[in-house]
Amino acid sequence: MSKILVIDDDPSIVELVKINLEIQGHTIFTANDGITGIAVAQQEVPDLIILDLMMPGTDGFTTCQRIRQSERTKDIPILMLTALSSTNDKVQGFNSGGDDYLTKPFELPELYVRVKALLRRSGKTTAAVALPEILHVDDITLIPESREVKITDKVIRLTPIEFEVLHCLLQHHGQTVTTSKLLEEVWGYSPDDDVDTIRVHIRHLRTRIEISNKKYIKTVYGGGYQLIPEGFIGKEIQTIEQSTKAEQ
Repeated sequence: MSKILVIDDDPSIVELVKINLEIQGHTIFTANDGITGIAVAQQEVPDLIILDLMMPGTDGFTTCQRIRQSERTKDIPILMLTALSSTNDKVQGFNSGGDDYLTKPFELPELYVRVKALLRRSGKTTAAVALPEILHVDDITLIPESREVKITDKVIRLTPIEFEVLHCLLQHHGQTVTTSKLLEEVWGYSPDDDVDTIRVHIRHLRTRIEISNKKYIKTVYGGGYQLIPEGFIGKEIQTIEQSTKAEQ
């Protein structure tokens, strides 16, 4: 099926992941440190990398950054596998270039779901063949074949996750899309406590598509996110409860 590289200094974790993903039909490469992992990634160019963050020497954050800096490996989806679970750790992981974040200890079915979703987004599984048609609403045009978005006259290349997040929001433009719906449609799962994943990727997407002072994604506090395809300049949506508190 797909080539997957597992980079982790814990032999038991490597063996667990390797055996179970091989049962799923994948070809697995392994490395027990960051430097070796970078070298294997350059040589094999896997379809997915599963990366531990807490490793001696070159840690997972640095390893991820170096993988992203290489033209040969920059687009490989990366699933961060780690015991670190704080919000700051997740933000640092995503800012380093990670696509998804799975906390140890983990259940194998959850690993399978995350792997499948990342491979689908990167076009490595048959489910990704049926790309959405071109969507055009006001300032925004999505071009699925190249995973690009055209904002007025500016064309921007998006990562697979950025493209799917924007596609989901554009399909429901003018409506509030909840974080759980985004997780389900883009990541393929909907845990109640994984809003950090959404927040970081929304922030990255905003920096890509905002032109001058014109914004397109509003935060609906306590609700989710709303895409305004014609753009807006001003404050984000607030709930009535928050507006009342602000006036007190």
